Amino acid sequence: MVAAPAREGAYGMAHAGTEFPQGAGRSKPAITGFAAWASAIGENTRFIAPTRARPEMPNPPEKASSHSPWRLSVAPMMDWTDRHCRYFHRLLTRHALLYTEMVTTGALLHGEVPRHLRFNAEEHPVALQLGGSEPADLAQAARLGAEWGYDEINLNCGCPSERVQRGAFGACLMNEPQLVADCVKAMVDVVDVPVTVKHRIGIDKVENYDFVRDFVGAVAEAGCKVFIAHARNAWLQGLSPKENREVPPLRYELVHRLKRDFPHLVIAINGGFTASAQIAEQLAVLDGVMVGREAYHNPWSMAGWDADFYGAAPSIQTREDVEEAMVAYMEREAAAHGTPWYAVARHMLGLRNGLPGARYWRRVWSDHRLKSLPAREVMAQARQPLHELA
Repeated sequence: MVAAPAREGAYGMAHAGTEFPQGAGRSKPAITGFAAWASAIGENTRFIAPTRARPEMPNPPEKASSHSPWRLSVAPMMDWTDRHCRYFHRLLTRHALLYTEMVTTGALLHGEVPRHLRFNAEEHPVALQLGGSEPADLAQAARLGAEWGYDEINLNCGCPSERVQRGAFGACLMNEPQLVADCVKAMVDVVDVPVTVKHRIGIDKVENYDFVRDFVGAVAEAGCKVFIAHARNAWLQGLSPKENREVPPLRYELVHRLKRDFPHLVIAINGGFTASAQIAEQLAVLDGVMVGREAYHNPWSMAGWDADFYGAAPSIQTREDVEEAMVAYMEREAAAHGTPWYAVARHMLGLRNGLPGARYWRRVWSDHRLKSLPAREVMAQARQPLHELA
């Protein structure tokens, strides 16, 4: 195992990147920053002892946020929120919590661990989402995630895809709350970072609030203090994953009821948010909002989050500044890992949405005929008509 770098993220404390052998204990730190905040929601949340701070971020936070770490987050999205995407998103918001794509326990226990867990120090705070249903396997995978330096371990109980169902995890786990509780307890027992659950509000066409209330109650008893609820049912048959994000109706009021019934838990909501006004409305009654497709397709919307929701000074960076930073990142990735620039650029194609010349700019950055060119030359081509419009 390669040890992850130590760092101090927006969670407000440094975490050790040291690899711990199985069974080794970790000393408790003085409770400060994020640790102090999270300790207020439960004694079962534990923390890695602080060591040294991580290298400076491109846009370092002026100070640790006093807000809930789950106040704003970008959803885990398969094939989208890889480490390149998360680096890009971190250039736009310093404080929002970022999530990995779902990583299965099998991929970590039987595959190439660095390929799945490597990330950039600048991404903090960043959470690892796991997919699995065997408590022992999840415990081992969670331990790996904590050792690699992730700030949170999240269990996927919301994905309805047939492939995930064949693995007996994702949304179908909501039918087995005691198994989910066992999985959560197994992870809580071996890691010193928060263990959270992302779930739906129901399965198939069962729209009884008692179903999700009892699920949250059972899992909370196992030590989970944070729940991110996608405010739609998951239909396990008859709908594609895409349709499952659109066809089942949004029912925000059920998530609001969860917060009223479990005021001591952190309850965040996910599903259908496209504007800051919608986010603000939810934050008036809930602890956090998770944004998915809107953040990916219209990433510049995140540029105002820190000022709007964290009290930060308005950002003065431009889209051009972000593009320059991404090209520098592409150059570093190519030198360090042989990563082609187009594997990174695909995540930023929405950066100029709504602006004159955006279509041409997007077409250049996605032109397969330019793959042999250095990223900086591609940027020059993409910007040429923009200079003419200026």
